[in-house]
Amino acid sequence: MWQKLLIVGFGGFIGANARFLIGEMAQRKWGADFPYGTFIINVTGSFILGLFATLTLSLNWRPEWRLLVAVGFVGAYTTFSTFEYETLQLIIEGGRYKAALINLLGSVLFGFVAGWLGIVLARLLLRWKV
Repeated sequence: MWQKLLIVGFGGFIGANARFLIGEMAQRKWGADFPYGTFIINVTGSFILGLFATLTLSLNWRPEWRLLVAVGFVGAYTTFSTFEYETLQLIIEGGRYKAALINLLGSVLFGFVAGWLGIVLARLLLRWKV
Protein backbone atom coordinates (compact mmCIF):
# COMPACT_ATOMS: atom_id res chain seq x y z
CA MET A 1 0.00 0.00 0.00
CA TRP A 2 2.82 2.42 0.86
CA GLN A 3 4.39 1.87 -2.53
CA LYS A 4 1.13 2.81 -4.26
CA LEU A 5 0.79 5.93 -2.12
CA LEU A 6 4.33 6.98 -2.99
CA ILE A 7 3.70 6.44 -6.70
CA VAL A 8 0.50 8.53 -6.61
CA GLY A 9 2.23 11.16 -4.48
CA PHE A 10 5.18 11.44 -6.85
CA GLY A 11 2.86 11.81 -9.85
CA GLY A 12 0.85 14.37 -7.91
CA PHE A 13 3.98 16.32 -7.04
CA ILE A 14 4.93 16.58 -10.70
CA GLY A 15 1.36 17.37 -11.79
CA ALA A 16 0.80 20.06 -9.15
CA ASN A 17 4.06 21.77 -10.02
CA ALA A 18 3.34 21.59 -13.76
CA ARG A 19 -0.06 23.13 -13.07
CA PHE A 20 1.50 25.95 -11.04
CA LEU A 21 4.18 26.71 -13.65
CA ILE A 22 1.79 26.68 -16.60
CA GLY A 23 -0.70 28.85 -14.71
CA GLU A 24 2.01 31.37 -13.86
CA MET A 25 3.33 31.46 -17.43
CA ALA A 26 -0.14 31.96 -18.87
CA GLN A 27 -0.90 34.81 -16.46
CA ARG A 28 2.41 36.54 -17.26
CA LYS A 29 1.82 36.16 -20.98
CA TRP A 30 -1.89 36.98 -21.26
CA GLY A 31 -2.84 38.60 -17.95
CA ALA A 32 -5.46 37.71 -15.36
CA ASP A 33 -8.57 39.02 -17.12
CA PHE A 34 -9.46 35.49 -18.18
CA PRO A 35 -8.42 32.16 -16.60
CA TYR A 36 -6.14 31.17 -19.49
CA GLY A 37 -3.93 28.94 -17.36
CA THR A 38 -6.82 26.84 -16.07
CA PHE A 39 -8.25 26.60 -19.58
CA ILE A 40 -4.93 25.39 -21.03
CA ILE A 41 -4.35 22.98 -18.16
CA ASN A 42 -7.79 21.39 -18.39
CA VAL A 43 -7.59 20.97 -22.18
CA THR A 44 -4.08 19.51 -22.11
CA GLY A 45 -5.00 17.32 -19.13
CA SER A 46 -7.91 15.91 -21.14
CA PHE A 47 -5.53 15.14 -23.99
CA ILE A 48 -2.95 13.53 -21.72
CA LEU A 49 -5.56 11.33 -20.02
CA GLY A 50 -7.13 10.26 -23.33
CA LEU A 51 -3.73 9.41 -24.80
CA PHE A 52 -2.38 7.69 -21.70
CA ALA A 53 -5.50 5.70 -20.80
CA THR A 54 -5.78 4.33 -24.32
CA LEU A 55 -2.11 3.34 -24.46
CA THR A 56 -2.18 1.81 -20.98
CA LEU A 57 -5.22 -0.35 -21.67
CA SER A 58 -4.05 -1.43 -25.11
CA LEU A 59 -0.46 -2.22 -24.14
CA ASN A 60 -1.28 -3.81 -20.78
CA TRP A 61 1.14 -1.56 -18.92
CA ARG A 62 1.70 -2.23 -15.25
CA PRO A 63 -0.97 -0.76 -12.93
CA GLU A 64 1.69 1.46 -11.32
CA TRP A 65 1.76 3.55 -14.50
CA ARG A 66 -1.96 4.28 -14.12
CA LEU A 67 -1.36 5.32 -10.52
CA LEU A 68 1.56 7.55 -11.48
CA VAL A 69 0.10 9.28 -14.52
CA ALA A 70 -3.71 9.06 -14.47
CA VAL A 71 -4.31 9.26 -10.72
CA GLY A 72 -1.25 11.18 -9.51
CA PHE A 73 -0.12 13.49 -12.32
CA VAL A 74 -3.41 14.20 -14.10
CA GLY A 75 -5.31 14.25 -10.82
CA ALA A 76 -3.10 17.01 -9.45
CA TYR A 77 -2.61 18.73 -12.80
CA THR A 78 -6.22 19.29 -13.87
CA THR A 79 -8.28 21.90 -12.16
CA PHE A 80 -12.02 21.32 -12.22
CA SER A 81 -12.74 23.07 -8.93
CA THR A 82 -10.56 26.02 -9.95
CA PHE A 83 -12.35 26.13 -13.31
CA GLU A 84 -15.72 26.34 -11.56
CA TYR A 85 -14.56 28.99 -9.12
CA GLU A 86 -12.93 31.19 -11.77
CA THR A 87 -16.00 30.95 -13.99
CA LEU A 88 -18.19 32.07 -11.10
CA GLN A 89 -15.77 34.91 -10.32
CA LEU A 90 -16.09 36.21 -13.88
CA ILE A 91 -19.81 36.62 -13.18
CA ILE A 92 -19.85 37.62 -9.50
CA GLU A 93 -16.96 40.06 -9.43
CA GLY A 94 -17.05 41.42 -12.94
CA GLY A 95 -20.48 40.75 -14.37
CA ARG A 96 -18.66 39.19 -17.31
CA TYR A 97 -21.31 36.73 -18.41
CA LYS A 98 -19.94 36.39 -21.94
CA ALA A 99 -16.43 35.54 -20.70
CA ALA A 100 -17.91 33.06 -18.20
CA LEU A 101 -19.93 31.38 -20.96
CA ILE A 102 -16.88 31.23 -23.24
CA ASN A 103 -14.85 29.67 -20.43
CA LEU A 104 -17.59 27.20 -19.54
CA LEU A 105 -18.46 26.05 -23.05
CA GLY A 106 -14.92 26.38 -24.38
CA SER A 107 -13.41 24.29 -21.59
CA VAL A 108 -15.96 21.54 -22.01
CA LEU A 109 -15.82 21.53 -25.82
CA PHE A 110 -12.04 21.85 -26.19
CA GLY A 111 -11.48 19.39 -23.32
CA PHE A 112 -13.74 16.89 -25.06
CA VAL A 113 -11.96 17.36 -28.38
CA ALA A 114 -8.54 17.17 -26.70
CA GLY A 115 -9.49 13.91 -24.96
CA TRP A 116 -10.69 12.51 -28.28
CA LEU A 117 -7.48 13.61 -30.02
CA GLY A 118 -5.45 11.87 -27.31
CA ILE A 119 -7.34 8.65 -27.95
CA VAL A 120 -6.90 9.02 -31.74
CA LEU A 121 -3.17 9.66 -31.36
CA ALA A 122 -2.79 6.67 -29.07
CA ARG A 123 -4.56 4.44 -31.58
CA LEU A 124 -2.34 5.72 -34.38
CA LEU A 125 0.75 5.05 -32.27
CA LEU A 126 -0.50 1.56 -31.52
CA ARG A 127 -0.82 0.85 -35.24
CA TRP A 128 2.86 1.72 -35.55
CA LYS A 129 3.63 -0.65 -32.66
CA VAL A 130 4.95 1.84 -30.15
